[in-house]
Amino acid sequence: MGLGHFGGGVSAARWLARQGAEVTVTDRADEHALADSLAALCDEPIARFHLGGHREADFRHTDLVVVNPAVRPGSRFLEIARDSGACLTSEIELFLDACPARIVGVTGSNGKSTTAAMTAAILEADGRRTWLGGNIGTSLLDRLDHIGPDDWVVLELSSFQLWHLSQGVRMPEVAVVTNCSPNHLDWHQSYTHYRAAKQRILTAQDAEDLAVLNTLDAEVAAWGRLVRGRQAPLVAADEVPPVAVPGEHNRRNALCAATAAAAVGCGAEAVLEGLAAFSTLPQRLQPIGEIEGRRLYNDSSSTTPDSTVAGLRALEGPTWLLAGGSDKGIDFGALAAAIAERACGAAFYGAVRNELRRQVVARAPSLPCTAVETMRDALSWCWHRSRPGDSIVLSPACASHDQFQNFRQRGEKFVELIRTWTAPSDG
Repeated sequence: MGLGHFGGGVSAARWLARQGAEVTVTDRADEHALADSLAALCDEPIARFHLGGHREADFRHTDLVVVNPAVRPGSRFLEIARDSGACLTSEIELFLDACPARIVGVTGSNGKSTTAAMTAAILEADGRRTWLGGNIGTSLLDRLDHIGPDDWVVLELSSFQLWHLSQGVRMPEVAVVTNCSPNHLDWHQSYTHYRAAKQRILTAQDAEDLAVLNTLDAEVAAWGRLVRGRQAPLVAADEVPPVAVPGEHNRRNALCAATAAAAVGCGAEAVLEGLAAFSTLPQRLQPIGEIEGRRLYNDSSSTTPDSTVAGLRALEGPTWLLAGGSDKGIDFGALAAAIAERACGAAFYGAVRNELRRQVVARAPSLPCTAVETMRDALSWCWHRSRPGDSIVLSPACASHDQFQNFRQRGEKFVELIRTWTAPSDG
C-alpha cells in the first residue's frame, strides 16, 4: 500500500514476490507519477498493479498489508484490512524480523541521518562489516542474502516508521535518540502522538538492550525513565575531536554516534578515525560550489524550523536564506527569530511564503525579505542582493510537497539551478 519513490515500497514488493507471495501493488498515484518505481519492478513477478486510487476489495481479500510509512493514521483502508483479518506490517518491519545481524536504530527530529552515517563510519573503521539503511533512503531488504549474523546494521528510523511497527516486533538492540521537537504535526495531529512514536524505539526494547540518549537535549534527557535496558552515558565533548561538518548540532550528532559505537565495543582509535573521515551527507549543508565569490549550500533535508536554525548558526559570515514549502503544522516563531538574528536577508517561496515573511518582518522590519512563488525566484532575489564573500543557502524548514515530490527532488532542482545559473538581468 503506497509504492512511493524512496525505494522501500519497491524493495518490499520485490522481496515478497521473490518469496513466492502473490503481490498486489496499490497506490493513489498514477503510472506517470510512479514511472521510476514501476520501471524498477518491470521484471519482477508482481501479480497486479492497481494505481490511481485504492480499491476496497484489495484490502478485504488479503493476508498481509505492507503499509508505506507515509500512510496516515486512521486510513479507512487499513481499518477494512484489520476488520477482514489481515495482518499489517511495513517494509522496515519485514527487515527487522528477517535480519540476522545486530542492529543500531537511530531516530530524532533532526540529525538522525548524519548520526546514523557517523555511527556506520565508526563501526567500519573498527573493522566491522556494516550496512546503512532505513529512512536514510536505502532499503536493505534486497541485501538480506548478503547480511550475516556477525555483521552490523545501522538503521535511520522516522516517526512514521516507528508508529507503524507492530506490537512485539524485534527492535534494534541499540537505540539512539538525537533530539525531539515538534515535527510532522500535519500527520501526527499532535506533539503527544509524535513524541510517543519516537519513544517506541525505547519502550519496545528488551531488558538486555542498550539506549543512547542525547542528554544535551532537554526533551530527550527526560526519557531516561523509559529505558528498559541499559543506558550508555553520553561521552564527554572533549573526548571527541572537531568534525569536518560544520555546526554545534553536528558536534552533538558526533557525540551520539561515538557513544553508541563505544558502547558496543569500538575502540577510541576507531571513533577518531571514523569521525575524521566523515564528510557532509548530500543535501545536509552540502557545499555546492562558489559562483562569483558567493558560496552556495544545499540544505534541502532541513524540513523543520529547528534544522534550519541549526544550519544558520553553523554558517559563518553574511548569509542569505531560501526557505519555504508546505506547512507541517509547526510553529515558526523560533525560526523567524533566528532569521532576524543570523541572516542578511531571506526569500520565502511556496505555500507558507507569506506567513514566514510576516513573522520575520514583525521581528525585524528593516531586514530585507520577500515572498515569491518559486525557488528560482527566491534564488534570483538573493543573488541580486548578495555580494562576493556572502553565502546563499537553501534551507527550507518545511516539507516539499507543495512544489516537489520530496526533499531530494527539491535539492536536486536547486543544484541544477546553480549548475546552470545565469543571473537574470531583471533582478
